[in-house]
Amino acid sequence: MLSPMSPVGKMLGSTKSYLKRNMGILIGLLAICVIIAMKSPNFLTQDNIMNVLRQISTNMYLASAMTMVLIAGGIDLSVGSIIAVSGVVAGTLVTDGVPIPLVILICLLLGALCGTVSGAIISTTTLPPFIVTFSMMSILRGITYVYTGGTTVRIDDRNYINLGTGYLFGIPLPVIYLLVVLVIVFIILNKTRLGRHIYAIGGNQKAAEFSGIRVRRVRMFVYIFSGIMGSLAGMVLSARSYSGNPVAGNGAEMDAIAAVVLGGASMAGGYGYIGGTMIGALIIGLLNNGLNLMRIDSYWQIILKGIVILVAVYVDYVKNLKKNKMN
Repeated sequence: MLSPMSPVGKMLGSTKSYLKRNMGILIGLLAICVIIAMKSPNFLTQDNIMNVLRQISTNMYLASAMTMVLIAGGIDLSVGSIIAVSGVVAGTLVTDGVPIPLVILICLLLGALCGTVSGAIISTTTLPPFIVTFSMMSILRGITYVYTGGTTVRIDDRNYINLGTGYLFGIPLPVIYLLVVLVIVFIILNKTRLGRHIYAIGGNQKAAEFSGIRVRRVRMFVYIFSGIMGSLAGMVLSARSYSGNPVAGNGAEMDAIAAVVLGGASMAGGYGYIGGTMIGALIIGLLNNGLNLMRIDSYWQIILKGIVILVAVYVDYVKNLKKNKMN
């Protein structure tokens, strides 16, 4: 008989806990897959699965960071605009002949700067994160339009394009980046003091302050990380589309938030898991892909996505209501 403290026992215990915690959305994910597979024979082909993974990766970069932001009791609406800013800046720099490693560094620093501005305002004032990041979203989107004059920046550099379209051992490079991001976020949330502090701040900020946690630094970190992930998504998207587009990332923040809330994270803060977020992102991505394969009008897709987000938020509301009654 396996000991619960043995490595295999711990792994089985973690697997059982994961399945129990996410059973509802796992059933929902399976149901979606079955329905789409019945409606579209192309759904389960290798090419389509790889395409879905590549598409989901962009949302997951944002959702992985959004998981930490929501757990800490915040929200970040600026990531979609950071995608656009990073994409057009990367496109311009590549066209001007700047070395690709330097382009990547500049764009990641740009995302970190955007996150720093939002994080600094949120952590040093009582302004709601919704208002601050909504304002940042508008500012950055406007800067993108001014910078490009509303036109698309074409990208012809094959080495840069390969960042979003290439493969490693048959796996799309954007998925490889995603695996690295997921490992980093998992380690932060589950294996570090910083992760414990993120949960503590979201659960009860006042108690976290009294216990000596540096709330400002932790809040700064989650928004900086969110900005960096927005830039990563922007570069990958621009490489995949061969262009930096000022309208890129429009509404991407909603997909990220939907994935995190579908994955079980609380909008009130203090609760959430990266494993649940992965399932939530898969649901959003498979819905988009399946509806396209079934040739359902894009306008109906927007309506359905809005319904999914509303249901997810309502479920979160009911869970919090029950928790408060029990307390």
